[in-house]
Amino acid sequence: MCASQDRFIDNRLLLQTNVDDMNPEFCPYVIDKLLAAGASDAYWIPVIMKKGRPGLMLNVTCGPQAVDAVEEVIFTETTTLGIRHVPARTHCLGKELKKVRTRFGELRVKAGYYKGRMVQFSPEYADCESAAAAYQVPLKTVFDEARICFALQEGQLPD
Repeated sequence: MCASQDRFIDNRLLLQTNVDDMNPEFCPYVIDKLLAAGASDAYWIPVIMKKGRPGLMLNVTCGPQAVDAVEEVIFTETTTLGIRHVPARTHCLGKELKKVRTRFGELRVKAGYYKGRMVQFSPEYADCESAAAAYQVPLKTVFDEARICFALQEGQLPD
């Protein structure tokens, strides 16, 4: 997670592997295990592999201290036979968690800052989901209202 100021994080690794013989229902489980093992990010991308076979590419970002634990998850929980290590440098926006009042209650909004300037914001999904269930309204309604109220509260739209 990045601090309140945007910054670069050096000393990161992107671990990648392709699989074409694994049940895709395992993917969410593998992601959860990777994050628990110390990965800062993990995601799957559909790919077409050699001989035109559909497959999945697993991408995992972690620091050097988590490599062994992350590799263990990849080798034991997927069907891969190898992992690529790609040096990576991550540029993170500064982040701030703020609150906004809406007719659905107080909701959290994450704002992203680049060189001290707010450039994006997004309501927290879990807060919007809870409010939508409590008020029995569509999730989109709560999400949209949180964005509008936050923009008005901050007196600006993100750049």
